[in-house]
Formats: sequence, C-alpha cells, structure tokens
Amino acid sequence: MSLGLAAAVGGALPASAEEAPGRRRRIPRGGIGMHLYTMRDALARDFTGTLEQLAEIGYATVGVSGRHGYDAAGIRRMLDAAGLRAVLEHVPYATLTGDGLTRALDDLHTLGARWPVVPSLPGALHTPGGFREAARRFNRIGRASREAGLGPVLFHNHGTDHMVVDGVSLYDILVTETDPELVGFELDVYWAVRGGSDPGTYFRRHPRRFPALHVKDMAADGGFADVGSGTLDFAAMFAHARVGGVRQWLVEHDSPADPFATARDSYGYLAALRY
Repeated sequence: MSLGLAAAVGGALPASAEEAPGRRRRIPRGGIGMHLYTMRDALARDFTGTLEQLAEIGYATVGVSGRHGYDAAGIRRMLDAAGLRAVLEHVPYATLTGDGLTRALDDLHTLGARWPVVPSLPGALHTPGGFREAARRFNRIGRASREAGLGPVLFHNHGTDHMVVDGVSLYDILVTETDPELVGFELDVYWAVRGGSDPGTYFRRHPRRFPALHVKDMAADGGFADVGSGTLDFAAMFAHARVGGVRQWLVEHDSPADPFATARDSYGYLAALRY
C-alpha cells in the first residue's frame, strides 16, 4: 500500500509540512486554483464579489463549473477584473459528443482556458464496453480540441469510475485506450482514493497524463473535508506530481459549510505545503 493510500485509511498529514524533513518542493503560486463548483452558492448570489474574494485569498486560477446565467464573455470579463485566469471548463459529455462541441471549444477560447473537461459519464456507460466507447469518443473530442488550438480533453473521475468489472478497471480503460496527445485527466484525488486507487501510482505509471487535479480531502468518516484537515497524505501524493504532468492544483469541496472558510483554509495549507 502506498503512503498516500495508507494515510487515507490511517493517519493524517502533519499540520506543517516543515515537520517532514527533506521536503523542499512547493506548489507554484500560479498553480493553486479553485474549482468553482465549491463556490456555487456564493457565485449564485454575487459572481463578481466571489471571484474578487478568491483573488484576495491568493488564488491564481479557477476551473469553471456552472455559469449562473452568464455567457463565456461575461465570465471572462469578471475573471480579468479580479485578476484570475480560467484554466478549464466542465462541459457535459453529451455536449462534447454532439452538436455543441464547436461552440464549447469556442467558449474555451473566450474564457482564456486550455482544457475542456468531461465531468462524468452517463451511468449506462459504466461497463467495460461503455468505457471503451467513451475512450473512442474522447479521442475524437481531443483531436477537435487540439485542432482548435486548445489542450487535450480531460476526464474528471468519481468513485464508481474506479470499479473493477469483469476483472477490468473502468478507469484504466480510459487511461490505456486513449491517445496521450489527445486525452488527459483531471484527477480527483478524493474519489480516486475512495474508489481504491492511489494517485501517486497513476502519476508514476502514466507520466504527463494528469495536467490538473481536484484537491479534495477526506474526513475520518469518509466524507468531505477542507484540504489539510482530513486524512489524505497530499505530500506523499504530490511527490510524484511532476512526473504525472500536474500543472494545476484545484481546490474542491462538494458540500462546504462555509465556502469562503474552505477557500481560505485550503489555500493556506497548499501554499505552505512542502513535498
């Protein structure tokens, strides 16, 4: 069992990364972002003000997830005014596999972002055959994205994506049966561990496939926690992030009691982390 997975089921990371001797690497400030799903309630009340507060905390980038009535140009104006940069947007699988692909890629350009992200796959595809079909479609989406001057399409995982069906890991089908130049992954480390996988192992086995992460912590009872307050050993995971190609560490909490407290505490932890 890896250090990252062991910590997930056992102990917590030391409160200060300085307590872990020999760790000198840190996350670049431009790589610490917020996945905006975390802030959805605040954004619905005050999109501009929420972005401004994230920038004041120290965040440099965001992952867009839900527009709250604004178009891509409107969101870009608010991001620019706040001094934030969008790096990706979550776009439904049905949109990217249908007539909405071209518009979605155009919107990525408008946002100033690089990666279209499929946030989940339909439940009906959660079979080896379904994931192989998705892999073929991901290659086509990724080729269109590349031809549009963007990065590869990324896939965001949930726990059920790590199921083993008929002796085959569904997630591994996507990793091994897609073109690395066309398809990458926004690895949600919480859901990977919850599904029985070790992020660090994926980074080592599949170099440069993971340009973005959802950094989400796990409470002792298996629920969600602010980054740094739970049981996941992020230092052990991130020790292999460079080989995995990680460029963006996007904070996420699915159900924060106070999203701004979550944003502040999670940023503080990642900014201080040494690995």
